[in-house]
Amino acid sequence: MKIALAQIDPTIGDFALNTDKIMAAAQKAIGLCCDLVVFSELAISGYPPKDLLEKQDFVQANLRHLEKLVKSIGGIGVICGFVDRNPEKEGNPLYNSAVLFDKGKILHQVHKRLLPNYDVFDEKRYFEPGTECISFLYNDCRIGLTVCEDIWNDKDFFSRQLYPVDPVERMIKEGTNLLINIAASPYYLGKREFKWDMFGDIVKKYKVPLLYVNQVGANDSVLFDGTSAAFDSKGRIAARARDFEEDMVIFDTQSQRGDLHPVSETDTESLLNALIMGTRDYVRKCGFSRAVVGLSGGIDSALTASIAVQALGRENVTAIFMPSQYTHKENFEDTRELAANLGIKLLNVPIDGIFEKFLQELSPLFKDVATEVTGQNIQARIRQIILMALSNKFGYMLLSTGNKSELAVGYCTLYGDMSGGLAVISDVPKTMVYRIARLINKEREVIPKRITQKPPSAELKPDQLDKDDLPSYEVLDGILRAYIEDNKAAEEIIGMGFEPSIVRDIISRVDRNEYKRHQAPPGLKVTTKSFGYGRRYPIAQRYLLA
Repeated sequence: MKIALAQIDPTIGDFALNTDKIMAAAQKAIGLCCDLVVFSELAISGYPPKDLLEKQDFVQANLRHLEKLVKSIGGIGVICGFVDRNPEKEGNPLYNSAVLFDKGKILHQVHKRLLPNYDVFDEKRYFEPGTECISFLYNDCRIGLTVCEDIWNDKDFFSRQLYPVDPVERMIKEGTNLLINIAASPYYLGKREFKWDMFGDIVKKYKVPLLYVNQVGANDSVLFDGTSAAFDSKGRIAARARDFEEDMVIFDTQSQRGDLHPVSETDTESLLNALIMGTRDYVRKCGFSRAVVGLSGGIDSALTASIAVQALGRENVTAIFMPSQYTHKENFEDTRELAANLGIKLLNVPIDGIFEKFLQELSPLFKDVATEVTGQNIQARIRQIILMALSNKFGYMLLSTGNKSELAVGYCTLYGDMSGGLAVISDVPKTMVYRIARLINKEREVIPKRITQKPPSAELKPDQLDKDDLPSYEVLDGILRAYIEDNKAAEEIIGMGFEPSIVRDIISRVDRNEYKRHQAPPGLKVTTKSFGYGRRYPIAQRYLLA
């Protein structure tokens, strides 16, 4: 049997678009003489639909479009994910389901058994878990069909099982000779290799091929890398789709061979491609086509502008440089050079006069605050007013430019540089910002060399440098990763070799600034733990301050 792995980028709730993508991919698979085409988890609605699932008309529209697909697609079997109703009077009202249909009839249906409820997942809020693990016969193959998490509970791979049942094990005992897993498995750095190891181990244990079809694209903060793959019965990758773009690959069950398409070769390349895809999808799925970025002459805004150009096209990106009396001359030159290299429009709006007017009007309340934190924050907020004015006037989405290291410790201004429609690099540590910039410059110098080499500075007072208030970013990022992503306690981090006073200061800053992060724009999740709805800490708490 020739099977097409159809990797599509659905838009949540755009049933017409998603259905058209499914129908077009099915026709392509028919043209390639395939017997079966497989789509991702909740392909009809897009994943994750969140509280849209509480709307009856949303669920009904998804069912109508499934019915349309069943009636419209002929000449090939189709497996895809959709939302089904739970007819029982007990439990949650919906199922996360997968269906196989062919020749106008539904031949088999399964409900997702293992419902994740950690990090960005919240499936127990909406769905009732399935209760059966039944394989089915199709074109002489006994197929074990699972939905995403259903395959993530192998007792020989994981040291701790989260669920009491392993659907894959049950299906193998029934005589399954082909495993198919449809998924909407979010991306984070390093996850691809982890998944491939897991799939390979499962296949080697059961000695049956496995097909994995993953969603691609970005929905809000959550990114999906695609990288759908087929593993032969020896656990080797026999077919593989591209990462971060729609694709289709074919796997032949008889020869156990298929198409191998290229994917990102390094972590840094993977991360850059994820950010480009995430920016493109977020901006366009929110109804925008153009973006505006405030350039400072620093590395963060330079990287954000570079990503925006690759995501949206240079004609759709406008940059604004807003110098003050504290802006170094070299930043004027570097910003002009960067904009020229990117081929984007650059506007120059000095803020000196506006800042002086603010200080004058506020002088009855306080004086001599120009270089204090109050004055620094006023400058940042002036810049944001200018950026938002252009956003409002011309319909640009404002991309904020802060990185994860700054956001973690509150080295950013609420209603100032934190404002925007999307925080492109808010889950990218500062040290990784430099690595991505070097990758962008690999072919030619896009980001001026001086930007990549100058000491980081907010430039909100004379001769200000980040190192005056923070440890080196190599030290800071090491502590932040241990605390935020690995959940290590202070003593554990100190035991890793970090200075005790620095560790305690950084942890205190992270905890104190939770309120700022709750008011930040959505950011693209690229690490195991980002500052989004997958990290749920209270603002008013005294656990570590006691």
